Amino acid sequence: MLSRTAVQEHNNKDTEYWVFGYGSLIWKPPPVYEERTPGFIKGHVRRFWQHSTDHRGTVESPGRVVTLIPVEEWKLMEDYHDHKDGITWGVAYKINEKDVEKIKEYLDYREKCGYTIHYADVYQLGHDEPIVKNAVVYIATTKNESYIGPASLESMALQIHQSVGPSGPNNEYLFNLASALRELAPDAHDSHLFDLEKKVLELMKTNNII
Repeated sequence: MLSRTAVQEHNNKDTEYWVFGYGSLIWKPPPVYEERTPGFIKGHVRRFWQHSTDHRGTVESPGRVVTLIPVEEWKLMEDYHDHKDGITWGVAYKINEKDVEKIKEYLDYREKCGYTIHYADVYQLGHDEPIVKNAVVYIATTKNESYIGPASLESMALQIHQSVGPSGPNNEYLFNLASALRELAPDAHDSHLFDLEKKVLELMKTNNII
């Protein structure tokens, strides 16, 4: 995690402070922000490879939530899902200068289970240049202790189907993300997310939950 001094230096260098969300931040934004801009980042793959013991699961029964894996690192892993379009859709939030410290503290706590601060440029279709430079992105790297990594679709779906945490059922997180992505970018290609959604829905039907 970057120190508060490092974040302040970043703020001084770049007068506008933006946060990019690719998971729950898409549908559950920071409590205050000035602007919400859909867009995508390059060079990463979104995967349900991070354990959640604080929001969508417990220590005894962890849930699965998304993180970002650098493409070059992901290419060396065993993953049956592809990454055809090479981009990850999400939402960038512009934070007013007076609210930066408050939002930083809020997000540090919200993303405390293994996530650290990184920076990425945000793009939109039809624009060669980024619409936002150096947006803050919370990423749980493969080196953090809550990283669980890939598993079979059936295993991940069952874990998501069964897990519940302080923030609610794990499947609610999955469904909210899938629904938000369809609204955000109808043509987005995320077979990992949508295959998991389909498999969890099948489990719910099998168990007469829906």
